[in-house]
Amino acid sequence: MPSPQDPQLYRDPWAQREAWRKHPVFSRRAMFAKAFPGFGVALVAFTGYVIVDNWLSKGKESH
Repeated sequence: MPSPQDPQLYRDPWAQREAWRKHPVFSRRAMFAKAFPGFGVALVAFTGYVIVDNWLSKGKESH
């Protein structure tokens, strides 16, 4: 919070009330990351499943 002697004072009376919009929580990257919760974990789990399945089925004949 700026002190009264701080040269960087809010000149616009609404600027201090609108400052929350610039917080990193409300950035586009943060909003996109929260749009698909668990997607990264699911992607890693599925990739691991496919790799293990292909590795185990190498010795078997397919029809």
